[in-house]
Amino acid sequence: MDTTTRAAINGNEWFAWAGTEYLIQLRKADTSGAVGMFEGIVPPGEGPPIHVHRNEDEVIHVLEGTYKFWLDGSTTMLAASSSIFLPRGVPHTFQVIGPEPGRNLAVLTPGGFEGFFLDVAGEALTIPGDMARIGEIAEGYGLEFVGPPLAAL
Repeated sequence: MDTTTRAAINGNEWFAWAGTEYLIQLRKADTSGAVGMFEGIVPPGEGPPIHVHRNEDEVIHVLEGTYKFWLDGSTTMLAASSSIFLPRGVPHTFQVIGPEPGRNLAVLTPGGFEGFFLDVAGEALTIPGDMARIGEIAEGYGLEFVGPPLAAL
């Protein structure tokens, strides 16, 4: 992660967890529960473990960089200005491809999942060392980890 100082937006501060920088743009409380939205800056070669959202549909819009998405066994590449729909209940993950970090905007409906990142970052949990605790927190958000990061496949 670089050490660039990032400006607060809408009173929200950037924070880091597991190598990714996050900015919560909209919280559940901001939208009467309809939507949660956050921005992420992901290091090259990185991405989350394969996971399933039980409660939310997700749209990820790539702002910078190139991403390889894995959705229930199928892969697709997305460059800047491209989006992907990730339906609830379907396993998915992504990996940033190339030498530069990727930047994305994720919108989940209904809102609320954005709190997961605040919770795990607040406890300074690490992957893979704290996966049991991360899994406990994830369960409260309807999130289940079902496989390794794409880089490990």
